[in-house]
Amino acid sequence: MSEQSASVRRRSAVGAATQLGTEISINLGSALAGLVIPIVGAFVVVAVRQLVMAAVVLPFYRPRRAELTWQRLWPAIALGVVLAVMNLSFYQAVHLLGLGVAATIEFLGPLALALVMSRRIIDVICALAAAFGVFLLTGFDGRVDGWGVALALTAAASWAAYIVLTRRVALRLPGLEGLTVAGIVSLVLLLPVALVTLDVSALDGPVILLLLGVGVLSSALPYSLDTVILRRITPRLYAIITSFGPVVAAVFGVLVLHERFTPLEVIAIAVVCLSAGIAIATQRQRPHTDLEYTAETIP
Repeated sequence: MSEQSASVRRRSAVGAATQLGTEISINLGSALAGLVIPIVGAFVVVAVRQLVMAAVVLPFYRPRRAELTWQRLWPAIALGVVLAVMNLSFYQAVHLLGLGVAATIEFLGPLALALVMSRRIIDVICALAAAFGVFLLTGFDGRVDGWGVALALTAAASWAAYIVLTRRVALRLPGLEGLTVAGIVSLVLLLPVALVTLDVSALDGPVILLLLGVGVLSSALPYSLDTVILRRITPRLYAIITSFGPVVAAVFGVLVLHERFTPLEVIAIAVVCLSAGIAIATQRQRPHTDLEYTAETIP
């Protein structure tokens, strides 16, 4: 039994370390997006990300013509629309607000969705604390761009919609089919605008490498690792690690984008992350809580 317990602990430690790696990957990708958006625009960056995602999942998608019906695929099509809006609004918010602030506001979406049906007092307190943390980020000194806040809130609402639609898609479509259809729809929506707005003269070697880096770090690598992670750690541990994503985002905002945070902003980001972490860690032992499911559906 002791050997078995030690094996479980080792697997859990490897899974947790890998999950931390995906958080680093996603937020480093977002930081690289912050570097390249001023050069080529958010539409191009998101379109490249969706191209990379399509390249990862399309080889596993072999649909039959009889299955390509509106009745069967509409949730995945809706998911593709939401995916496009979510990524585009988030990256533009990163451009206007900085990565740390944008990621913190965006996290309100899944947190609110996970807590909205809760009847526990502690969850209500955590939700109010998280909202207060975001208010601290945006409500006092007038430095925060209002349009950027609106875009970050749009990304938050889109993330919540993404989770709801992902549940429906997972029940209706097998394997990666739903994600593949959603990725194709998102790409079809974004690519024409990206091509129209693209300044070809801006595409030198470093810019192309940055774009590919965003795609690999934000899509290909996390999607590939998630299947490994969730076999090794509990959904709750996955969710707790994910809830501290805004802190990781803030770190890369400083390191890559040279962002600077006031003490009040640091406190605000910490309040949001701690609120989410406490809400998740105090959930009863169940196979899946809403918060745990939220953590498994990272876009």
